[in-house]
Amino acid sequence: MDQSIKPQKSVIEQQRIVIKNKYGENLVGILHETGSEEVIILCHGFTSNKECPINLNVADALTKKGISAFRFDFSGNGEGAFEFGNYNKEADDLHSIVFYFLGMKRVIGGILGHSKGGDTVLVYASKHHDVPMVINVSGCYNMEEGIKERLGERFMERIKENGCIDVMDGEGNFWCRVTEESLLERLATDMRALCLSIPKDCRVFTVHGSEDECIPVEDAFKFSKIIHNHKLHIVEGADHCYNNHQSELVEVVVNFIKESLKVNNIILH
Repeated sequence: MDQSIKPQKSVIEQQRIVIKNKYGENLVGILHETGSEEVIILCHGFTSNKECPINLNVADALTKKGISAFRFDFSGNGEGAFEFGNYNKEADDLHSIVFYFLGMKRVIGGILGHSKGGDTVLVYASKHHDVPMVINVSGCYNMEEGIKERLGERFMERIKENGCIDVMDGEGNFWCRVTEESLLERLATDMRALCLSIPKDCRVFTVHGSEDECIPVEDAFKFSKIIHNHKLHIVEGADHCYNNHQSELVEVVVNFIKESLKVNNIILH
């Protein structure tokens, strides 16, 4: 049998799907359907949504290779209020997505997340050992980094006094509300311990921009040192959102996915 991955000849369709999470909330997503049995699930970052350029471009590139992709909004994102922490709840959301597609007799080829989504897919892989491949794009290793820059000085005192901190954008407009509960959950998220819990047969790929202004590239090397079955790629010159490096990001991600599908004997017909 030819072991190469072959592009599908079927027409690519985009289907809007609504999936309930364990809390009864709607998770709205778009399935880029090629007719393949395999599906790659794409997760967005903080204050983003399923329409982010990275997920759109990766989904487009995957479908051209005959691989179906599903991009969705985490609960509280896209049509609701953003949460600063909630990594475990987002992992629960992702589990609802995986469970849905498994129930539809599909194969989960892997999960990809950008920024906060990168941490969420790693948290997921540490809790649920049912995905063969994880792609962490610009995830954060040290959860204490960047908090003071976003929340200001004395953030812990202020949040204990008021129960929350409203964060404004550069133009003084409301950006998001950080609750004490979500902040404490973020600080309690131990990425080292979680990464050590990822099964050794799960392939993990970390991609990071060398000029990331939000999460230092050093975090990528920390992931590389601690995760057992790991591959690292640094995109030279890229910022956090890969604004001028989308092509390289998409290329390395899609190549890794194709390679991993072959390693796991997932063949597209």
